[in-house]
Amino acid sequence: MTDSPSALVLDWATASPEARKRFSRPVRPAAGSPADDALLDGIRQLIEDVRTRGDSALLQALKQFDGIDLSPRHIRVEAAEFAAAREALDPATTEAIRVAIAQVRAFSEKERGHASWQERGDGTLLGVTAKPLDSVGLFVPCGKGSFPSVLVQIATPAVVAGVPRIAVAVPPVAGTPGQVDPAVLVAAQELGIDEVYRVNGPAGIAALAYGTETVPRVDKIVGPGSPAVALAQREVQRSGCLVEVGYGPSDSLIVCDGQARPDLLAADLLNEAEHGPDSSAVLVGTDASVLARAAEEVARQMALLPEPRRRYAHSSLHDNGGIVLVPSLSEAMDIANDYAPEHLQLAVAEPESLLPLVRHAGTVLLGQWTTFAASNFAIGTPATLPTAGFARITSGVTTATYMKRIAIAALDRNAFERIAPAVKTLAVHEGFPAHAASVTIRQEGS
Repeated sequence: MTDSPSALVLDWATASPEARKRFSRPVRPAAGSPADDALLDGIRQLIEDVRTRGDSALLQALKQFDGIDLSPRHIRVEAAEFAAAREALDPATTEAIRVAIAQVRAFSEKERGHASWQERGDGTLLGVTAKPLDSVGLFVPCGKGSFPSVLVQIATPAVVAGVPRIAVAVPPVAGTPGQVDPAVLVAAQELGIDEVYRVNGPAGIAALAYGTETVPRVDKIVGPGSPAVALAQREVQRSGCLVEVGYGPSDSLIVCDGQARPDLLAADLLNEAEHGPDSSAVLVGTDASVLARAAEEVARQMALLPEPRRRYAHSSLHDNGGIVLVPSLSEAMDIANDYAPEHLQLAVAEPESLLPLVRHAGTVLLGQWTTFAASNFAIGTPATLPTAGFARITSGVTTATYMKRIAIAALDRNAFERIAPAVKTLAVHEGFPAHAASVTIRQEGS
């Protein structure tokens, strides 16, 4: 990790097409490699094993991939474990979880309040009634650390939406005999969720999709995960289980001008870069001096990180991300839209002036006080967001994720008569005589 700060900075005006390429990510399947194909084959076999053998396959996957040997009665977390988790977790973390839940709940309730609507006028009633899904399965990762914030972010909107059954799948903590992260259990308890399963990641996705003796199937699966988990989520859609796709390794992009503080730019870049070696963090700015100082700050602040976070941050910045110098904020926004980041921070003097230029982003953070960390944990806006360019086509997890919309309509006689000619003409044109007759019988009987 001896890269010089200047190695991070790319001058967009003189950069080769190849150098520019990694900052543009249209959504498409990644090119296959032998390793990718082998992983996919393994995931498919695992899913089929869970589908056909149920709990036995779940337990075998835990033993084979997580080194944990359990009996079927331990797949579901018991009440005593929730109580022990609350005793084990320090009060400050419990209070932070409560604050985060309250923030997300407030945002979610406002969105839920606008989900249904009706409008009457001129003999018509039009509207939408929003209803919660019957059941959802939430996946919370536990590979690189403890992530109660993930459960808060994906479960609170489901609770507010009114989903009657919420199941949580979480891998056991590595190096334990099967312990589930106490912070995740406390977050579940604070939300009134008691259906939690300890599972291997991809096997747990299969269990939620197909059901086992212990794990009843769900209608939809939500939650971020490793490439293996993401592959499993895509595969189980074949069974008719809907999956929110696009939640993979974290990525972020900051747009800055000459007014931005370099030390804060570096801190926010590292905030996202430390997630994992497959994350990416990008800074695009118009001031060469600010970018050079930000690169120096990145090197200084990165050196202070403990391992493995320092190694993760290095990979995220030097291999997957970087710093880009552009001639104008307009061009910076073009790059941001091509990148379609999970998190977009506008660290400029007048951030709201750039909002009309935003086309693709999971969330937009205005100014340097609106940090990625605040968004990740406690602002209340969605923090489980589309990654890898999926912000081009989908959105973050909100109450809308857990609801279906049913259109409603009513016509009085006069309103029907106004549109009857168009209905009848289109019915005849498309060759549906019974459609046309349903109009005629009303006109002739009047």
